[in-house]
Amino acid sequence: MTQPTDIRRERRDDGMNEHLRTALDLAASGLPVLPLRAKVPFGNCRRCANNACGGRPNMKTSGPCTCPGPCHAWAAATTDPNVIRSGPWRHAWRRASTLAYHPGGAGLTVVDLDNANAIAWARETLPTTQTVPTTRGEHWLYLGAMPSANAVRPGVDIKSTMAYARWLGIGTGTLTDLPDAVRALAVKEPTEVRPVAVTVPAPAGGGQCPHRTPAYLERGIAMAEQRITEARSGIHAEVYRTFLAVLSTHGRCGCLTDAHITRLFTAAQAKGETARHCTDAWTNARTRLGL
Repeated sequence: MTQPTDIRRERRDDGMNEHLRTALDLAASGLPVLPLRAKVPFGNCRRCANNACGGRPNMKTSGPCTCPGPCHAWAAATTDPNVIRSGPWRHAWRRASTLAYHPGGAGLTVVDLDNANAIAWARETLPTTQTVPTTRGEHWLYLGAMPSANAVRPGVDIKSTMAYARWLGIGTGTLTDLPDAVRALAVKEPTEVRPVAVTVPAPAGGGQCPHRTPAYLERGIAMAEQRITEARSGIHAEVYRTFLAVLSTHGRCGCLTDAHITRLFTAAQAKGETARHCTDAWTNARTRLGL
């Protein structure tokens, strides 16, 4: 017969606190979850610091990173119960203050209304939907994913793809389809992209591609630009993979020039990548290939 002390011991041994249990329930319903510490994601582990691993884990569009821990913020969100219950994640759940989910990963968009004025605007402008109270305002949830955007108007943020939202409960109301009025909030006027200066190693082999014609290089760069431009999610990982592909083919033959690399950086910046992310992705790709 199991004694009360044995039951208490079993409960301690299972390592499942309230956040972990909630995370498993949400994951079973299709919400990709992640632990939060003081309302922010856990920092990357040592081997993933400064994006040294070259990518984000647990996402279909991830880079090569296979870190078992909850690294890379929103990109670590998962519905896999084996990951959620794994050793590194269990350690994080014990230290977590709350949990979050990746709305875009579940096909959702959260309109984060941060104050009373923002709520009043939403009630006048947007269709009613499922609503969750927050500390200072409300989350309005819509069925459908879109690019995330901050400060689309005073007190209003949009959290969907490549973002996380705190789990604050189910809320009230019924989910409705994502309206065009919300999608329009994230549309910005086109801005001029200023290419970043890139330092390229001196060409080897006279700058000629030894295995194909110059047209092969031009076609490869054009295809790389197109691949970045047409990416719909996981932009940073896609940029890294594209840089890696270009360098694996042409990085050793010396045919890449400043003009070629500037084209790639310009395409990445047009998708919202910063100059620092471009440089990091290029450096990490070169390091992985031993260039």
